[in-house]
Amino acid sequence: MRLNKYLAECGICSRRGADRLIQEGRVLVNGAVAEMGLQVDGSEEIFVNGERIGKPEETVIYLYHKPAGVVCTQKDPHAERTLESELQLPVRVTYAGRLDKDSRGLLILTNDGDLIEEMMRGANAHEKEYLVRVDHEVTADFLEKMKKGVFLQELKVRTRPCFAEKTGRDSFRIVLTQGLNRQIRRMCAEFGYRVEDLLRIRVVNLQLGDLKEGDIRQADESEIRGLRAALEKEDGRNAKKDNGISKRGSAQYD
Repeated sequence: MRLNKYLAECGICSRRGADRLIQEGRVLVNGAVAEMGLQVDGSEEIFVNGERIGKPEETVIYLYHKPAGVVCTQKDPHAERTLESELQLPVRVTYAGRLDKDSRGLLILTNDGDLIEEMMRGANAHEKEYLVRVDHEVTADFLEKMKKGVFLQELKVRTRPCFAEKTGRDSFRIVLTQGLNRQIRRMCAEFGYRVEDLLRIRVVNLQLGDLKEGDIRQADESEIRGLRAALEKEDGRNAKKDNGISKRGSAQYD
């Protein structure tokens, strides 16, 4: 297979990330600087940034119920709790779509670099669903403004239109199709609300369900098939848009 795909299947990075590493001369194959398009079969000695890379591992996808207080990083000398300190997994994984330290809920972890890139690519507009509790009553006016998109002063960007509905006096459910830094907290702050609790319950088709806080499990075959089908569907929509065939939004709430 092509070297970039091999590195992605080893969990090093996505294929695009591998292309950058190769272009920068940071990949050696049998002692020589690798070239773009090189074919490998796994018998070679391959080094990335001076570290030898083993054979590709079987692709795994984990669903983790991240507690508040856990930082989405493998190593952080200033963090009391990190993914590395909380989880001891048999394979090296990376998260697809982070949650900030104060938020909790569904975090997807995988060693599939291409899958991570597909899920993280903003243009694909994959859905992420949250339950949010704020510091005072949720009004109809507030929800309508959230649905239409909010101009975030700090980031100088307007959020995409989204779905939102009230679930209690001071709580609501929201479905986003983008992942700006601390997006929901910033959106709420624009209207004078402070987020007290933020729980992510879904990413694309993967559901938090009854997974207890701090627990982790592997996605089953039906979940993986559903996830890949959803990603392929969005890729197809984006390809049509790029070819000028369709001008419609790429997601239900976009």
